[in-house]
Amino acid sequence: MNIQHKTISEVKEIIQRENISDSLLAAMKDDSRIGIQKLLERYYREQEDKIKIQEKSQYMLVYERKLWSKAYSFLGGIDEAGRGPLAGPVVSACVVLPKELLIEGVDDSKKLSPAKREYFFDTIMEKALAVGFGIIDHNRIDKVNIYQATIESMEQAVKACSQAPDYLLLDAMRLNNIKIPQLSLIGGDGKSQSIAAASITAKVTRDRIMEGFAKIYPEYGFEKHKGYGTEEHVEAIRKHGLSPVHRQSFLKKFYKEDISHAG
Repeated sequence: MNIQHKTISEVKEIIQRENISDSLLAAMKDDSRIGIQKLLERYYREQEDKIKIQEKSQYMLVYERKLWSKAYSFLGGIDEAGRGPLAGPVVSACVVLPKELLIEGVDDSKKLSPAKREYFFDTIMEKALAVGFGIIDHNRIDKVNIYQATIESMEQAVKACSQAPDYLLLDAMRLNNIKIPQLSLIGGDGKSQSIAAASITAKVTRDRIMEGFAKIYPEYGFEKHKGYGTEEHVEAIRKHGLSPVHRQSFLKKFYKEDISHAG
């Protein structure tokens, strides 16, 4: 292939529009233009990234495949979002994906951009056999503590699944009140596609809840920090006091004096 007569922009369009052929790669290698060489370097980097994602995606099914081989068919991945924030609920999800389904690129929600999380949320909700959510609000968190509230949200999520799981995969947790076989994995949202899927759906769901609170209590900036203790958030609390959705038990760690509800 001869690309000498093509501009760098035209070659870039070909790369974006088509699968690159061996003849095009060879022509790019022989082209001395700096712009073409930069396009070639970018192409190779992108290919390396794709291979890494593919390898990671296969790794994320290792535990699932072991369980499938033991005749478990409905694996429920469980994870939560919102244990650390100063406001809002803790949200857990239980996701049951079809056997042998691979969703390339799914990973721990913290490693994904908001746009990627939204994309995978839609994909998971479309392809999953069942997705159950458990939401425990700030009042319950203050009453029983965040660990117990997280357990309750996970139990709710399992019970909310339209297809009951026959095995549970969790991120460093155990549900003693749920009589289903379980595997607890430290760092599970980076080791299991099922747990990662739960991590993503829980995170997106909670973020949307906090964005809703931002419309009701705009002075706190919940749409930006989602209730976490950023400098901006703490300053807003100092200025306006606590909103009705703040976790009072969490704020005692930050302030010696009691802070009454705003408004």
